[in-house]
Amino acid sequence: EVQLVESGGGLVQTGGSLRLSCATSGFIFDEYTIGWFRQVPGKEREAVSCITRRDGSTYYADSVKGRFTISSDNAKKMVYLQMNSLKPEDTAVYYCAADTPWITVKAFCPVNFFESWGQGTQVTVSS
Repeated sequence: EVQLVESGGGLVQTGGSLRLSCATSGFIFDEYTIGWFRQVPGKEREAVSCITRRDGSTYYADSVKGRFTISSDNAKKMVYLQMNSLKPEDTAVYYCAADTPWITVKAFCPVNFFESWGQGTQVTVSS
């Protein structure tokens, strides 16, 4: 059974940093595409950043390019999202998701590709 558990959210001031962690279990890490998504009330869930270790591809939403960095640790089965220069518009619930077979995620990372989701972690950026 695929399990994903996010942590690392919290309250931070504009310009601050947070690192989100996604602990994964129940699947072969390299066979999956794993992504970070976010959602605010009343809006659709959107892809923030995704990674596929098998082909080395990564995706970043335009709104986070240059500020967020996705990484993974195969030995620990962890995926991280380092978020720097945070803005109030980054405030959302952030979710980790995974699915297989893996896909190349350079130009896009479709939300509807993913069937396994974590419970989410709240990120609040104060102005």
